[in-house]
Amino acid sequence: MTSDNQYSEAYVWIWLPHETEPVVAGKLETDNGNLLFNYGKSYLEGVNDIKPAIPIYEPELPLKAGTLPLLDGLSIPGCIRDGAPDAWGRRVIINKKLGMKSADTDTTVLDELTYLLESGSDRIGALDFQHSPSHYEPRSATNVALEELLDSAARVEKGVPLTPELDIALYHGTAIGGARPKALVENNDRKYVAKFSSSTDIYSVVKAEFIAMKLADIVGLNVAPVKLETAANRDVLLVERFDREKTKRGWARKSMVSALTLFALDDMMARYASYETLAEIIRYRFTDPKDTLIELFSRLTFNILCGNTDDHARNHAAFWNGKDLSLTPAYDICPQGRSGNEASHAMLISGNNNLSQLKTCLEAAHSFHISAQGARAIFEQQKEAIETNWGSVCDEAQLSVIDRKLFWRRQFLNPYSMEE
Repeated sequence: MTSDNQYSEAYVWIWLPHETEPVVAGKLETDNGNLLFNYGKSYLEGVNDIKPAIPIYEPELPLKAGTLPLLDGLSIPGCIRDGAPDAWGRRVIINKKLGMKSADTDTTVLDELTYLLESGSDRIGALDFQHSPSHYEPRSATNVALEELLDSAARVEKGVPLTPELDIALYHGTAIGGARPKALVENNDRKYVAKFSSSTDIYSVVKAEFIAMKLADIVGLNVAPVKLETAANRDVLLVERFDREKTKRGWARKSMVSALTLFALDDMMARYASYETLAEIIRYRFTDPKDTLIELFSRLTFNILCGNTDDHARNHAAFWNGKDLSLTPAYDICPQGRSGNEASHAMLISGNNNLSQLKTCLEAAHSFHISAQGARAIFEQQKEAIETNWGSVCDEAQLSVIDRKLFWRRQFLNPYSMEE
């Protein structure tokens, strides 16, 4: 560690495709506020004849010897940053290391390398970060009851230090993204991200996301399966992880990169991310680009129809197998609170326009190789499916009459979104 009690280096371990044990890929080192990466010699020479090394992500970190330069504007490789915790995980780590801290504590109180090394090992994607280049020691916890996880999440929100038991329970899930309370759970041959309600919620956010995800599946989108459960009289949304695969030899991990990494942008530059640019990347770099473009366009229109304006570039991702990219199932489709009609999206849709309206999508349809007629057909099919299935999905969620009135025609099928 450095003199100011911060880490100066970390070793990057990677799960190669279909493998259940990680290998060392290389090392991260601090350099004047930046984090620089270089591959290990043994990794570059090939892990073995059967499973040759793959780049963590290309073109950002190609398989080359020596310290690899950062892309313009970045202080850490984007594909490495994808494995770091976001707002919620950082709050848990701050609570763990520094004790009582309020919800508005500045997360820059700890540096990026600390967040990588102090977060749980079962992070999204196929990377982990260790102090050792030769001995892998996972930072994880055994399954903990949802009631305990809810209790620990509430303590973090209040800025109350966690007990050692709850510390371990919640710490396991620190490396998954997002700003809301969550944890990781495992049940037989499946792994889930458990999302909890927050003390600041003024409506049933958990049920709203459940309803949106179920309707997304009904309209034909490729989405992560979800379940709604209750613990300690509170709603818990379980989202099945699609970056894990149970095999006879154990859990295999799928490598992933966020759209923000595809754009070569950092979080401070995320406002420049656009659906049109993502469509261009898909056309040139993704497998099955034609169907993928239709899927992405359909996700965009569904986000508008269900009021999910928080569709930022970390809420889109691609699988990476060392050579090809393919779109992951959709996740984090969560309708946002809305007091009026006009709304805008986190990503640009057509040019500099990010207004949450289907006519904005119509302007961008050509970028997805979709005709105006084809775009309107997608609009109508999704709108009809939402109207037809709204009642039954709300019944499944046991949504109250008050929340149904709150969501309908406000988040879901807001008239502004369908104005011609």
